[in-house]
Amino acid sequence: MGTMLQRYKFEEEDFRGDRFKDFPHPLKGNNDLLSLTQPEAVKEVHRLYFQAGADIVETNTFSGTTIGMADYHMEDLVYELNYQSAKIAREVADEFTDKPRFVAGSIGPTNRTASMSPDVNDPGYRAVTFDDLRIAYKQQVEALLDGGCDLLLVETIFDTLNAKAALFAIEEVKEERNIEVPIMVSGTITDASGRTLSGQTVEAFLISVSHIPLLSVGFNCALGADLLKPYLKTLAHNTSFNVSAHPNAGLPNAFGEYDESPEQTQAFIKEYLEENLVNIIGGCCGTTPEHIKLMAEIAKNYKPRTPQVVD
Repeated sequence: MGTMLQRYKFEEEDFRGDRFKDFPHPLKGNNDLLSLTQPEAVKEVHRLYFQAGADIVETNTFSGTTIGMADYHMEDLVYELNYQSAKIAREVADEFTDKPRFVAGSIGPTNRTASMSPDVNDPGYRAVTFDDLRIAYKQQVEALLDGGCDLLLVETIFDTLNAKAALFAIEEVKEERNIEVPIMVSGTITDASGRTLSGQTVEAFLISVSHIPLLSVGFNCALGADLLKPYLKTLAHNTSFNVSAHPNAGLPNAFGEYDESPEQTQAFIKEYLEENLVNIIGGCCGTTPEHIKLMAEIAKNYKPRTPQVVD
């Protein structure tokens, strides 16, 4: 979503639209806000990915909590942002009748961590608590479901404690509404150490989230498909859940841009499929509809991974 929205080269006035033209704080960079001020652009992005063969699109809500929106002084808009983002994605999904198309509510990690101190001089300090996160995520989840999401994706997890707060909030909403909602969980391996930012190995991350019945567990972002593969393999061999992966288009270059071509990505994804590693495959930073089109083409030739029976 971010890669595609950058192509529009939106400036401050585009982010503001008419509704926020007199808002007292800068808004450029608040991509979630575009669901209100540039809804046709967001719809077009969803449409392009569905046309490329995607079965699932994510809502434009990666930063859609009061914690994320505090940077822009827009905490009061959280429900509306999530509701409208889900509604937009749902409307586009319903345009496609050739096969089932699904909307995943994107639940990002926030810009704070519950496990680590942001202050090197005060290791015990926390910028956010579990309850802060739970309350913020619950509001987001309620709006995403009200807007028409089919499933929820807790993604780009760098701190599993944050994710556990999101999962707790989802379970609360499910219980209160007496509903079942498929949940995808996707962590982020931050570097060659094979750990999340908060220090967990693949196995530790998996154990930390396996108390919830999940549609899938997987990894996204941070690494390209080639560097992600060994960690995905560890995950696939240790879980009976479905496994998902939406890697970046390689690593960013010196300008923060992604150079990996759709053909290169397709070759790496083919290895995943040949080795029975994934059930759900997609793309994160730098991946365009062209990348997804080639993924979809190659995926047609393979059966989804058969989940392991794990004691």
